[in-house]
Amino acid sequence: MSNNIEEEEEGSDEYVDYQLIKVDKKQGSVRIDKFLMDRLERTSRNRVQNAIRAGAILVNNAEIKPNYKIRPLDEISIIIPKPYGESGHVEPQNIPLDIRYEDDDLIVLHKPAGMVVHPGIGHFRNTLVNALAYHFGHQRLPVMEGNMQDRLGLVHRIDKNTSGLLLIAKSELAMTHLAKQFYYHTIERTYWALVWGEPEEKEGTVTAHVGRHPRFRQRFAAFPNGEMGKWAVTHYKVLEPLYYVSLIQCNLETGRTHQIRVHMEHIGHPLFSDERYGGDRIVKGTVFSKYKQFVEHTFSVMPRHALHAKSLGFVHPRTGKEMYFESELPEDFQAALDRWRHYLDTRREALDRGEGA
Repeated sequence: MSNNIEEEEEGSDEYVDYQLIKVDKKQGSVRIDKFLMDRLERTSRNRVQNAIRAGAILVNNAEIKPNYKIRPLDEISIIIPKPYGESGHVEPQNIPLDIRYEDDDLIVLHKPAGMVVHPGIGHFRNTLVNALAYHFGHQRLPVMEGNMQDRLGLVHRIDKNTSGLLLIAKSELAMTHLAKQFYYHTIERTYWALVWGEPEEKEGTVTAHVGRHPRFRQRFAAFPNGEMGKWAVTHYKVLEPLYYVSLIQCNLETGRTHQIRVHMEHIGHPLFSDERYGGDRIVKGTVFSKYKQFVEHTFSVMPRHALHAKSLGFVHPRTGKEMYFESELPEDFQAALDRWRHYLDTRREALDRGEGA
């Protein structure tokens, strides 16, 4: 398994930069866009103005206009997309994209399991960004300003082996506005996961810092006392208990690396078929060989962790309209779920006949 960052789970928070600037008491009167251009890394006046229009730059906790002139001791809070390394050439590749919605500002697409989001070590081609480079070039869109070229509008990411919905920005305004929504956790993100066992509480919240595992660098770990990592919150609800496994819904409040996978392992319910967090072995069940064969066959049906980005809700950056999208379960996830449903039905019938589990 590669340690490429694009194999890491939901990571919207890593794409957003927050800064607080307190204006010196001797600062003269100057337009805020000019003031910030001299202080922000790799930015432009247009990018600053778009951030102001998106409400991502506040002065003394209030929205302002691009022609606002700063005053001594003003407090300027800034939420903008982070620069993402040095701009470089991304090879456009004609890879089909499953686009669910597109306009001049954004794209909502469905990423299949197995596709890496961004080029990196071991994955320079056949990534989502390579496909987007071709898609944007085919439309002859202008190269996005600043450092957008190497990111091609990414405001969040999902793991290589997670399927589901992704949101892509196509304009500076959209990039900044969506980054603000991710920062304030107003983006609605719903995931479906198949986990081992059944949580005692049908609905609950897992609050535990998530950070790099101290021994195994390709893994992340939960730190409930906050001694390491970053604050992370996952809300879950059991949708369908299936005796030895459960279909659950997860809603993210934060976007930490591997967050759902780490949090579910932390409470004793790792994702089914998750090789990195202990879900690729029998965690719950019987000792019968028939059951073992059933589980192993189900692993072969779904040879990746059972996680799907089911829905996505946000406010459109230009129109202000609330947007909401849902995606269907992919074939492997649906097949594994159907197998567990059939197993449970068969087990109930056997118990009704007085046979063993």
